[in-house]
Amino acid sequence: MDPLRHVKPVVRGLSAYTLKARPAAVKLDQNENPFDLPEDFKRAVVERALARNWARYPEFDPKELCEALARHWGWRADGVLAGNGSNELIEALLVVTVGEGTPVVIPEPTFTLYGLLTQMLGGRLVRVPLGPGLEYDAAAIARARHEHAAPVTIVCSPNNPTGSAIALEDVSRLCDEADGLVVLDEAYHEFSDQDAVPLLARHPNLVVLRTFSKAGALAGLRLGALLASPELVREVNKARLPYNVNFFSQAAALHALERRELLAERVARLRALREALIARLREVDGVRVYPTAANFVLVELLSAEPKAVHEALYARGVLVRDVSSYPRLGRCLRFSVGSAEENEALLRGLREVLAPVEASR
Repeated sequence: MDPLRHVKPVVRGLSAYTLKARPAAVKLDQNENPFDLPEDFKRAVVERALARNWARYPEFDPKELCEALARHWGWRADGVLAGNGSNELIEALLVVTVGEGTPVVIPEPTFTLYGLLTQMLGGRLVRVPLGPGLEYDAAAIARARHEHAAPVTIVCSPNNPTGSAIALEDVSRLCDEADGLVVLDEAYHEFSDQDAVPLLARHPNLVVLRTFSKAGALAGLRLGALLASPELVREVNKARLPYNVNFFSQAAALHALERRELLAERVARLRALREALIARLREVDGVRVYPTAANFVLVELLSAEPKAVHEALYARGVLVRDVSSYPRLGRCLRFSVGSAEENEALLRGLREVLAPVEASR
């Protein structure tokens, strides 16, 4: 008896999306917000939760939350779907659109979950390389959509792990050129100067994904949203699991919307820290820094081996992300933007690790 023979062969052939948990004094590996929410914020959320009966399910359709999200982002409430993180909504969207052999266009390198889910569902990945500077090549994406008559195209902007963003005029053009869905994952949009939500009114084939895990500093509570035409949201909603957003996460998101000035101040602070970090990284010998519109920085190591540098930094208490297994990123590491002290620890560690390598060249 082999129970695995009942698992789809395509699934058995895939590697799971996983990340080994490693404790570190300076944690810069998951693009999290380095600033925890203040105690008064947490207490207010707990008070909301204490006022509720915990033995009862949360709302089947979190109407209050979806209406608040719609007001916040400037869209209609019946075009908003809340999820247990935006990853759940990516899965729900693909479940209702991807079947055996369905072509899905995905620029690469990007967030690996898109490709993993597509393949599990039997879809066919159409990979479009980023440009020479890891920028988006909108013309190449358009050609791939046309050549494969792709029903779904997924673009992460700003892109994880490169930080590059696609121009909104290119998004609009992609939506106009074909009726296939254009899915824009804007998990990091608060750190950029772009907002695709206003395009939804003109493009019924556009889907925008958002999350509270990055700028919202609620990664531990898992809250995301999908914004699209009401007609499309009704269909995606069929793949949403019942009671998918617990009441505690709903309470935290609602309170975050009420405290948006706090979050906006912290985003502005992180953007300033990002620019300072980039300027300092450019002074480190042996490092090429890529442009970024997100809360992380991708660097290419010109001489040192990424895995060795990754472990040497970790030995100094600094945990970063080794992305050298991604397509075209064979010499790259990714750093979340941390607090000023965390960024300083990263820079100090990099200089210590890279100085002997560069001196020996």
